[in-house]
Amino acid sequence: MKITCENIILDTDPRIRQKSEKVELPLNQKDKELLEALLEYVRNSTDEEIAERDNLEPAVGIAAIQVGVPKKLIAVVVPDEEGNVQEVALANPKIISESVQNAYLDNGEGCLSVKEVHEGHVFRHARIKVRGYDLIKDDNVTISAEGYFAIALQHEIDHLSGILFYDRIDKNDPWKEDELAEVI
Repeated sequence: MKITCENIILDTDPRIRQKSEKVELPLNQKDKELLEALLEYVRNSTDEEIAERDNLEPAVGIAAIQVGVPKKLIAVVVPDEEGNVQEVALANPKIISESVQNAYLDNGEGCLSVKEVHEGHVFRHARIKVRGYDLIKDDNVTISAEGYFAIALQHEIDHLSGILFYDRIDKNDPWKEDELAEVI
């Protein structure tokens, strides 16, 4: 299975708001192939040559619902400041703890399923713990995440509940500040 931009559904498609269902573990072959394809999309989307050849938009994460499949499957690949890459391919991810402190991307968020620009700060938790099955490690894991990685995980996990990033932007004051928040 190969995912390209043609497979991605947009926020104009009502399916993007559908709640995703848990998947059975161990993963069946179809779910495993889908999760592998999601991971491959994200890994390849930041390589300019591959992205152009395979018609991929740059991304740090993708959820199965974005290709029209309402299953709790996400892939996230985020480089850190040291040049290392944090990557997960999760089935049934669940946030089990979160910091009180907020964090946000200074320039706002974007999404493969959202073509229209939605400006504003998207407040998320600065630190989270996520539990789920990671296909890369072939094991149940608990992930402690912070910074950009935590934001990307929360963005993708939101998709599983039919929530889009712009739902979290204050309509009356899109660029409002939080002095205690971590700005990324």
